[in-house]
Amino acid sequence: MYTLTRTTNMEVTSIRLERELKEKLKDLAGNQGYQALIRDVLWHYVQQKSGDYQPEFSVKDIRASVAATAQHDERCALTGKVIRSQEPMLLGFTTDGVMVPLSIGSLSR
Repeated sequence: MYTLTRTTNMEVTSIRLERELKEKLKDLAGNQGYQALIRDVLWHYVQQKSGDYQPEFSVKDIRASVAATAQHDERCALTGKVIRSQEPMLLGFTTDGVMVPLSIGSLSR
């Protein structure tokens, strides 16, 4: 996971967003603020794509799972292992109601 950086140590970057997207981000962010939410989303994306991914969930966070087939490359939420397109996988439902991709065998670690 990335470390929090003081805003005084950040570079200012301009990004153009549709008004509707910005409003939805503000709604989702709540007290966190939409710019912090955008940074979180971007960091998660970079970690997944760069191979620096560190799973955020443990087996105890998964309350149910169902068999599935990956429609595109995914990364297991427990192990960080890449699940290739068309490979069997599981969809895990977390205690928070979030659905996450799981590699076969990841629940029996």
